[in-house]
Amino acid sequence: MTDQLPYRVEYAKSGRASCKSCKGNIAKDVLRLAKITQSPFHDGVITSWFHPDCFFAKTKPKTIGDIANFDNIKWEDQEVIRKRVGGAGEPEASSSTKGKGRKRANNDALKDFKIEYAKSNRSICVACETPIIKDSIRVSKMDYESEKAVKFGGIDRWHHLECFSKIRNELEFFSSGNNLPGFKTLKKEDQALIKKTLPAIKESEAPPVKKLKSEPVDTAEDEAMKKQNKKLFDTIDNLKSVKKADMIAVLQQNNQFVPDGESRLRDSLADLLVFGSLPPCDKCSGQFRFKSGLGYRCMGNITEWTKCENMSVDPKRSKVTIPGALKEKYDFFASYKSKPERRIVRVTAPSGVNVTGVKKEDQVDGPKVNRGPMPLRGMQFVIAGKTKKSKDTLTKEIMNLGGTVTSKVSDTTAAVISTEAAVEKGGKVIEDAEKLDIQVVSEDFVDEAKDYKDTPIPLITKKNIASWGGDPNARVVASLAKSTSAARGKSIYEKSGSGKVKLRIKGGGAVDPQTELEDVAHVYQRGNEKFTTLLGLTDIQSKKNSYYKIQILKHDQKNKFWLFRSWGRIGTTIGGHKLESMSLEECISMFEEVYYKETGNHWKNRENFVKHPHMKYPIDTEDSDDSQVGSLESEIKSELKKPVQELIRLIFDINIMKKVMKEYELDTEKMPLGKLSKKQLEKAYQVLTELQELISKGNPERMLLIDASNRFYTLVPHSFGVQDPPILETEEAIKGKCEMLDSLLEMEIAYNLLSVKTDENQSPIDAHYKQLNTDIDVLERDSEEFKLVETYTKNTHAATHTAYELQIEDVFVIKRKGEDKRYKPFAKLPNKKLLWHGSRTTNFAGILSQGLRIAPPEAPVTGYMFGKGIYFADMVSKSANYCCTSSQSPTGLLMLCEVALGNMYERYQADYIEKLPKGKHSTFGKGRTGPDPNQACKKDDVEIPCGPPVDQDIPGNASLLYNEYIVYDVAQVKAQYLVRMNFKYKY
Repeated sequence: MTDQLPYRVEYAKSGRASCKSCKGNIAKDVLRLAKITQSPFHDGVITSWFHPDCFFAKTKPKTIGDIANFDNIKWEDQEVIRKRVGGAGEPEASSSTKGKGRKRANNDALKDFKIEYAKSNRSICVACETPIIKDSIRVSKMDYESEKAVKFGGIDRWHHLECFSKIRNELEFFSSGNNLPGFKTLKKEDQALIKKTLPAIKESEAPPVKKLKSEPVDTAEDEAMKKQNKKLFDTIDNLKSVKKADMIAVLQQNNQFVPDGESRLRDSLADLLVFGSLPPCDKCSGQFRFKSGLGYRCMGNITEWTKCENMSVDPKRSKVTIPGALKEKYDFFASYKSKPERRIVRVTAPSGVNVTGVKKEDQVDGPKVNRGPMPLRGMQFVIAGKTKKSKDTLTKEIMNLGGTVTSKVSDTTAAVISTEAAVEKGGKVIEDAEKLDIQVVSEDFVDEAKDYKDTPIPLITKKNIASWGGDPNARVVASLAKSTSAARGKSIYEKSGSGKVKLRIKGGGAVDPQTELEDVAHVYQRGNEKFTTLLGLTDIQSKKNSYYKIQILKHDQKNKFWLFRSWGRIGTTIGGHKLESMSLEECISMFEEVYYKETGNHWKNRENFVKHPHMKYPIDTEDSDDSQVGSLESEIKSELKKPVQELIRLIFDINIMKKVMKEYELDTEKMPLGKLSKKQLEKAYQVLTELQELISKGNPERMLLIDASNRFYTLVPHSFGVQDPPILETEEAIKGKCEMLDSLLEMEIAYNLLSVKTDENQSPIDAHYKQLNTDIDVLERDSEEFKLVETYTKNTHAATHTAYELQIEDVFVIKRKGEDKRYKPFAKLPNKKLLWHGSRTTNFAGILSQGLRIAPPEAPVTGYMFGKGIYFADMVSKSANYCCTSSQSPTGLLMLCEVALGNMYERYQADYIEKLPKGKHSTFGKGRTGPDPNQACKKDDVEIPCGPPVDQDIPGNASLLYNEYIVYDVAQVKAQYLVRMNFKYKY
């Protein structure tokens, strides 16, 4: 529930505003309409005012439900606006109407359309999401609803002629193509084609025009509302002579909400006097206030994190009392008699378009029009050198297959099209391609690509004429995502890149790179008091996802100080920053003032912070020195075996960690790797536990879910772009966030290891290997151990896990220091098995250095079928599914661990175990299928269940497909092997 409708209407409160369209003055008390748009400067909105005629010239609200404050204007003004809202082009009437229908398809219905020749190769057809070739016919319908359209007063959305014809009903174009504005400027042969492609649609053949559902008009109710409206505005006119303080006195006398601003104050008091006094909210004891199109909404707060959402269209009313002194002062109050009555409310639903122009139901997963195979869709190419076909011809051929041609090589370029002579000669394009490891293909690539139905990635490798060339998969996926977002109207505030930020610790913390003072200044510190803070607030109801950073900086040598501030919406370009030079006293005074303004807390009381409604909360971060996070590249050669070197590179790959954070919608700029404190993450786990408990009880109250979601997103800043932060309201969502926190804790370990300064005379790879405290060696492929792991992998791939095949790249023997000693007491237990455990590659620096661990007590129980423990499987693919690989990132790591299971507590379906029964050492979740026990192998006294799958004898009510083994003591596990797998995805 939010007030952020895309438009607003009211009477001008002063004569200071000017119309954003004609620039003319809008006089006081004159009707004005506004467009509400996302501000580029802060996490909020901008209100742009217009004269009514100027507003409707460029804006097309679909329903009065999109216009805030509509019920609070005079009835006659409401009628004028109702007539101008909605409406669409109509189909041609049949010929029997002798042209009357054609008059209906007038300029008003057609002015939003346009036809012309494409001026360049840059436009993208919004229907098929492929480029429109220069000089070809393109047709536009003006868009008034998207983010850009709302901001700029409408923009053209271009289509190929044939695509436009296929979706003309959806676009509400029923007239003949020769009525399109711009038609007469086209060539005669093209005019004939357009008439043929876009014949007039007769009224009898046209589909019904989509219109928003509206309630049937109740004439009697309309008349009653009209009378109430007149009575209300007569009262408002009488109140214009009443002083502001006296109006407040009447509201306070009757225990009513006192709004800001004289106009709002007058409206609230008029509502009170005409309809009666409102009761307090029965949920939060807050006070109600009239909201146009909704009724009466509580203005209170359920908690310091969440507004109350209690609504009533017919609240109980009571008589109004007027202070005696005011009866003597004003004739209007002297003659006033309170007669409570019901205010008639007509609830009007908005269309779904919000201030960012995003309408969820309009978002589609694929193109609206399928133009047949477009194998080069979304792929970018650069043409270099003297090719047999001209550059223009090749460009047209590529665009006809859905691709685009650019002038510069980038990390999203699919390939460079050139000749062997040009590769040999070199030049900037070829050099850039080599630097980025991008293939150079011969021009016949384009001809051969025509035979493909899907993206011809193998053809890029096949046609490569250069000596270099990396995996084109990732480049093509990135390019496709970029082109799709362009066709579907990506937010203008969305960040174009990941934005790598390096933080350098100096003095009391990390100097923000936006200051550009990191080389000459440091964070000012007075004793233990560090003058730097990061504040955040996610508020689902007001659609905010804000941050605010404040720092005092001191020059490294001089007695010079600066106050730095930055603010905005997380994960977007929305916001700004300010750096001011001033004295230390002024810096401290301003720092404390801003901190109080943003949080409602005094800086000196920050250790006993109290959250206030609608105000920000401190994000507890740990400043690690990013300048110490060095590259793994070095001129010093590693002494490790090559496969071990590659393993270290994999588990310490910062780029993979950042990709994982992006998958989890985390902002790597406002919350870089390793920055959230463990204390903050523990609080986040506690919030998830609270959410899980709410959901498990059934029918949780929406406000309580919002409250916990707000707290979670504030504790762990997420990047939603301009989209609304989602409510965490399902078990699945909570499980996903738990996995995210688990990964953050593991990545924090890896990042901290990378941050430790290492010996400059040693290879960084060797230094980080030593930090793992694990001996790692690679098995020879012809060894018995390797063959055993290979058999175990081959035999235990489950029949239901068909998306990929597993191919072993390397098997490492691992021995964690101190683990033998820890495991020794449990080694005496019977029933030891070698079992699989899978996890993300980013988690393995933590797993190897600290061992497999059990979820913290703060974590919710959701996702743990048999309680919080360490989970293993005897089917390789069951564990492999937890590696979170994809066709773009096909490398995964699985551990094989010796697990002392002892006496197992056998279960056939989910059973949350907090304490095992006496005499039991582990839980065995028995599935319908498991490895054939008759073909298991033994190594010493450890069983390796490597037999092929067979059906297992289990009760009919069993719900598990495959076996699970769970231990609740980390000492029952001894890591033996680490297997590097290539996940060969089939599709």
